[in-house]
Amino acid sequence: MPLLCRTKQQFVLFSYVISKNQCFAGNNRNVKLDIRKIERSELEGFMQANNLPGYKAKQVWEWIWKKSKTDFQEMRNIPKDLRALLEEHFMFRPLSADKVQKSVDGTVKSRLQLHDGHMIESVLIPVPHDRRFTACVSSQVGCSLSCRFCATGKMDRIRNLDASEIYDQVVTVNNQSLEHFGHPLTNIVFMGMGEPLMNYKNVLKSIEYISHEGLGMSPKRVTVSTVGLSKLIRKLADDQVKFNLALSLHAANDTKRSEIMPINDQNDLASLMEALKYFYDKTGNRISYEYISLKAFNDTAQDARELIALCRHFPVKLNIIEYNAVDGVKFERSEAVSIDNFAKILRDNGIMVTVRRSRGHDIDAACGQLANKG
Repeated sequence: MPLLCRTKQQFVLFSYVISKNQCFAGNNRNVKLDIRKIERSELEGFMQANNLPGYKAKQVWEWIWKKSKTDFQEMRNIPKDLRALLEEHFMFRPLSADKVQKSVDGTVKSRLQLHDGHMIESVLIPVPHDRRFTACVSSQVGCSLSCRFCATGKMDRIRNLDASEIYDQVVTVNNQSLEHFGHPLTNIVFMGMGEPLMNYKNVLKSIEYISHEGLGMSPKRVTVSTVGLSKLIRKLADDQVKFNLALSLHAANDTKRSEIMPINDQNDLASLMEALKYFYDKTGNRISYEYISLKAFNDTAQDARELIALCRHFPVKLNIIEYNAVDGVKFERSEAVSIDNFAKILRDNGIMVTVRRSRGHDIDAACGQLANKG
């Protein structure tokens, strides 16, 4: 059977033309393609090229994305000869658990190894009394944005995660939620390692697999958090995404925000407000601000008044987050009374505010602490 090579992606496909970037190549039975990197149409083409009915592609696709199988031999309604054919040409590259830690408050942090040996971290955040079980997932190995308060920001960005690697995190954390609490995930937040919008294509593809394409979770239960990339926020709006958006704000004026988040020099608050207003007007999706409270830096009454002004552009929910200590970082957590007073000023001005108390800090699983520590 002749094969086709896609020159840009440097991988092998079967004898049907999908795009202008493909060219004929010699038969190479030693090359296996990661089956979770191909589109469903390509899997259908493979079935057609092997004189197999198209519904077989649907069956295999559902085993992969709805039932989360990474072994062809577990696909019970697939004939033995087709399973053998799939194994001859395709492979899986699932994540493996390197280390799992459980906090005294029930939070579970997993360090997961990728196929190339790199590590990422994912977190299960359970709130059983509210029947809320959240997966915090990573989108990159490391991060390049160097936010001053964040442990991940002190790492280099090594690479983006594939859509299947993000999907596998959700499956892993969902299984942990079922094991420890007898309840599936209710929410997914892209607030782990990396900047999701700098891995735009794979993040959106993973949400397809997590939602209607595979696991069936509503996009309304998915939140993508960004440090604030104005151009890509506008692209989200133009792409009519269905998930919620969170801005890692952390300061309400450009001087302070640039001090702790260098990306603000290229994406200042004025441009972010315009982009977020554009996003809200086009999608109607919920927007929230994440605001880490830093002692004697951004927790004063003046900071609260400046923040109120930023909450007037469109409906917004504000999450005030307790700071979690990071080695080598000068910042300290605001006093509880300072946080409460800050929140009261906002609430008295009609702002919807939630104070998120630190979870999992004893295992370095809290916000800003993910750094692949041993």
